[in-house]
Amino acid sequence: MTTTLPGRTRRQLPSPVPRRDRTGLFVAVSLLGAAAGAAVLTLGVLAGAPEHVLTGSTLLVFAAGWGLLALLTARWTDRPLRWALLPAGYLAVLGAGILALAPGDGALGAAGWFWPAGLLALAVWVAGRARHSVPGWSRRWLLYPVCALMALAAVGGCTETVYESVSRPAPAAGRGYDVDGHRMYLRCEGTGTPTVVLASGFGEHSSVWGWVAPALAADTRVCVYDRAGQGWSGPAGARDGVAQAGDLHTLLQVAGVPGPYLLAGHSVGGIYGMIFAARYPDETAGMVLLDSTTPEQFALPSYPGAYSLGRRLSGVLPPLARLGAARVGYRASFGSLPARAREEERSFAADPGNLRAARDEWAQLPAAFGQAGALRDLGAKPLVVLTAGRGAQTGWFAAQDKLATLSRNAAHRTLMDASHDSLVADRRFAGYASQAIRDVVAAVRTGRHVAA
Repeated sequence: MTTTLPGRTRRQLPSPVPRRDRTGLFVAVSLLGAAAGAAVLTLGVLAGAPEHVLTGSTLLVFAAGWGLLALLTARWTDRPLRWALLPAGYLAVLGAGILALAPGDGALGAAGWFWPAGLLALAVWVAGRARHSVPGWSRRWLLYPVCALMALAAVGGCTETVYESVSRPAPAAGRGYDVDGHRMYLRCEGTGTPTVVLASGFGEHSSVWGWVAPALAADTRVCVYDRAGQGWSGPAGARDGVAQAGDLHTLLQVAGVPGPYLLAGHSVGGIYGMIFAARYPDETAGMVLLDSTTPEQFALPSYPGAYSLGRRLSGVLPPLARLGAARVGYRASFGSLPARAREEERSFAADPGNLRAARDEWAQLPAAFGQAGALRDLGAKPLVVLTAGRGAQTGWFAAQDKLATLSRNAAHRTLMDASHDSLVADRRFAGYASQAIRDVVAAVRTGRHVAA
């Protein structure tokens, strides 16, 4: 190319060199970097944080990824993708709003009627823009899959919202009672004393006693309940072990359930039973600990690592449940329960609100273990410790032996072919659990020792 400048001689000017097209590279860096950042944030830096913190922060990370894509392509390519600022702004507003407002389960559930439509529209719009402005490989292998995931999340979120509104199970019996400003569910059947109170394990609800409760109702009065925020009980915020035991005590008083009470707890339900017995010894007639956790839980070699993993999972499960992912994960769970109880447990286990409450409970377990240590001696009150042998962690049997020393009138029984969950959920092993409770009922009534 030549040109003539006034007063100067004719000379050759260099042609402009086109910039190398790095659009695909910047798409990969921005979107894959955002995905990696979200994983590090949710499973590392903010592991186990409340739902609004994880959800809001994750949305901001993805917003930053889209914003970075717009910036890099505008600065370093001849193909600026300024349209990426729209998903960046949309996600940033959502994320900042969730962090600032800290919505509860009800508000997030109501929002499920709106955000899926917006996310689906955004996915379709981004796919259309990418088709005309992004070169082949990065469009096919990155942007289109991202759009597909956004659309899948929108469909899953919509499906979950509809399911919660039309398919949430209603209790066949029992009712809710006001307990210090929140509602708690209680169901009692049978007659006689002592009243057996069944406390569920972590991630379980009153329906998990589908085999045990009816079997006991033939001999005495038996009650099942849901802790705050779980099953048919309303939310009440994070509850440590003392608060859980206080909730149960108030619930029994408000409902007019007469004592004395025989506390039978499975897994962490045993911890809450111990705290109840320590705080209300005159109202405790005896105990049954069904493969119960112990006050020294963190002394077991593998438990600290298991607790850390559980803390990470407990944080990410509620947001995933809003997308319907938990419904898929729990479809095959609780298969050994009676049909109605099985469907109820599956519904509760996958419910976002229940998973929020489970996250709160998991965060409070270290405090609850320490509080259970207040129970030093049950005296001569009858106690049966029933231990599952299959899959037991190192040190578990010794810890169970120590639980049996809480009473001078105690028996420790072990079912080597039972697993932790099957002890209450499987009909055969639930029969042994029921018999252990019956033995303590008989010991309370007669004043005799429980059989070893």
